[in-house]
Amino acid sequence: MIVRIMGEGQWELADSHFAELNRLDDELLDEMESGDEAGFRRTLGGLLDAVRRLGEPLPDDALAPSELILPAPDASLAEVREMLSDDGLIPG
Repeated sequence: MIVRIMGEGQWELADSHFAELNRLDDELLDEMESGDEAGFRRTLGGLLDAVRRLGEPLPDDALAPSELILPAPDASLAEVREMLSDDGLIPG
């Protein structure tokens, strides 16, 4: 799967990592719903770090369609709320 982090680029991840990313997405949703800004920051950072750690960065000139688009590391809780559908950042 191809994942884009807004403002950074794209990473290719094996589908086997989907469960870990989905767990972090669920945690992020819970923190957003409760308004836990500190938890939101921590979990968003963890989600983005997981993509960077588990994935292989694509070259900057690659034009692959992204299956997932994640917010930039400095995105606010309100900005991420606007990005979300009912399923979170990562469709289940």
